[in-house]
Amino acid sequence: MTAEREKTEPRIGVYICHCGMNIAATVDVEMVRDYAGTLPRVVLARDHRYTCSEVGQAAIAEDIKNENLDRVVVASCSPRLHEKTFQRALASAGLNPFLLEMANIREQCSWVHPEDREGATEKAKDLVRSAVARAALLESLEPNRAEVTPAVMVVGGGVAGISAALFLDVLGIKTYLVEKDPSIGGHMAMLDKTFPTLDCSLCILAPKMVDAAQSDNITLYTNTEVKAVEGRVGEFRVNLRRRPRYVDETKCVACGLCTEKCPVKAPDEFNQGLSQRKSIYIPFPQAIPASYVIEPETCLKLTEDRCGNCAKICDREAINFEEEEEELEVTVGAILLATGFELFEAEKKENYGYGLLPQVITSLEFERILNADGPTGGKVARPSDGKTPSRIAFIQCVGSRDEGLELHGESGGYCSRVCCMVTAKQALMVKEKMPDVEIYVYYIDMRTAGKGFEEFYQRSREMGIVFVRGKPGEISEGPGEVRVSLTAEDADTGYLFTNEVDMVVLACGLRPPGDLEDLARRMVIPLSSDGFLMEAHPKLRPAETAIDGIVLAGCAQFPKDIPDTVAQAGNAAVVAAGIVSKDTIEIPPLNAEVNLVECTGCGLCEESCPYGAIRLVETEEGPKAEVAAVACHGCGVCAASCPEKAIDMRHFSDEQILAQVKALSGDGNPGGMKEDGAMTEGTDPGEGKNRERAR
Repeated sequence: MTAEREKTEPRIGVYICHCGMNIAATVDVEMVRDYAGTLPRVVLARDHRYTCSEVGQAAIAEDIKNENLDRVVVASCSPRLHEKTFQRALASAGLNPFLLEMANIREQCSWVHPEDREGATEKAKDLVRSAVARAALLESLEPNRAEVTPAVMVVGGGVAGISAALFLDVLGIKTYLVEKDPSIGGHMAMLDKTFPTLDCSLCILAPKMVDAAQSDNITLYTNTEVKAVEGRVGEFRVNLRRRPRYVDETKCVACGLCTEKCPVKAPDEFNQGLSQRKSIYIPFPQAIPASYVIEPETCLKLTEDRCGNCAKICDREAINFEEEEEELEVTVGAILLATGFELFEAEKKENYGYGLLPQVITSLEFERILNADGPTGGKVARPSDGKTPSRIAFIQCVGSRDEGLELHGESGGYCSRVCCMVTAKQALMVKEKMPDVEIYVYYIDMRTAGKGFEEFYQRSREMGIVFVRGKPGEISEGPGEVRVSLTAEDADTGYLFTNEVDMVVLACGLRPPGDLEDLARRMVIPLSSDGFLMEAHPKLRPAETAIDGIVLAGCAQFPKDIPDTVAQAGNAAVVAAGIVSKDTIEIPPLNAEVNLVECTGCGLCEESCPYGAIRLVETEEGPKAEVAAVACHGCGVCAASCPEKAIDMRHFSDEQILAQVKALSGDGNPGGMKEDGAMTEGTDPGEGKNRERAR
């Protein structure tokens, strides 16, 4: 039926959506509908309160059958939201789904011109006119099909990555868990307790870490980073760089003799530099793999070719100083990114004196102090002198909700979500250990949205913790060596006052990892304005990205607490499982096509393709470009860069796009369109009304 329709002049149906009042409150929908009916080849124009509803979709399908429509234009919201919805409606009526065109008259019109009804209505007409012009030139397309590799790679071994890997394990899916540090566990492994239940963090996480290590479906790659990614959904070829541990984890039994004999000390990053470890060390007692690792930058054997005590004492011969960096290539059908976060660098807030005043520390440093396995054995003490503080101040939103940071190239306007509850937890834990300690919390707003969070916050207030609504302008040395002074304005009273305390804890915000931008570039994933990875849709597809087959979990997308992180990890795992559980997968046919007659084989397209989907092949006429349709994402870079204009994009051809542009420049003249949907020059506005206008 479709092929037969395309031989005749297109019959276009136009549907204008009210979207409740989202569009209709600003745009005169009935006027746009009447205007659409005057456009060439439009045989039917209707408006509907909710076109995306079941009733609205059924009306489109019915009109396709009864009115013999072979093109459909829907003027509603963004195609990101409902393009697939309307494509399914076309398919249900026997019409090729790629004969749909959408005009975005909500996000691009009514929402941005709420005070200009007349202007918004005229703009909506323009958008509909351009959509009709392009629709007339649409062609039927069939999806490409490709085989699927039944495996998933999870990048990041924190609670998000571990949870996602275990969800996939339950489904029996082969999973590669890649972590850049020597052990999985991430930031959650550093925490003492979790809010609001005050459960032991590692008591929750450690069993999951062991399960991941012991699963037959999960392969762990620690000390490993993603170097390059090629391919497409269903078949990603991931190049990994695995740094040497210099300790054979299959032989090491973590007896600890090696670290006893090691003469070199270095800052312990797990304890935030508040204690020291040896050059050969195990990251933390529950580390997975449960194996020691050597830091090459501080090891005397590796830097100066002397010492080697660890190898001499190890009777299992687990030490190997000759181990070299290894490169691996793993093929998977989907990639799950769980790259986590970094803490805001507190020294960038110079007025708080972090790094200069030893009494000022970060919330993560304080977390390690509270931990029984931490640098003080769980005793609340200042790292500067080991003294027990009697007055402690917490400062919220350090590096969060701070638009001033943007002047220095930092994105600080967003809320990091977890900081308020972290402070409430830490303050309450201190009060339980030391009832007589005075605690002051300086805040903008206490945000406690979560199950049991508000009750936990109120409990901390009842414990006698003083909450001051206002942030200190600066922190300076107080009288004597043991105190610092905070000057702040209480927003509730308007009073400016100075407080003297023994210790200040900065509740630092969460930041994207420093290497995330480079990883996103290699995977061609856009970043949000805050620097985190951007999801495909914030509400309907929060675990997916713009690249099919690459999904998100946890703080890779935005700061989250542990429950939300685990929930999204399950969501992402299900999406990934849905891809790799199939033998083959459908890929939208929006790929580039090469005109071999015009192609001169210059190779510019091959160099510019970010997906490696186009390459030069030798033919009888010389080198020619060849497109791997299943790997092409339809970005159009190759077509734009081709000096011979020998590459065209399916569904976004030059002809179709130019028709839209010419229609938009027609000053509202429906009669100025030529038979191919483009506009003639010098036509008189108002001429050429459609003879088949639907009534």
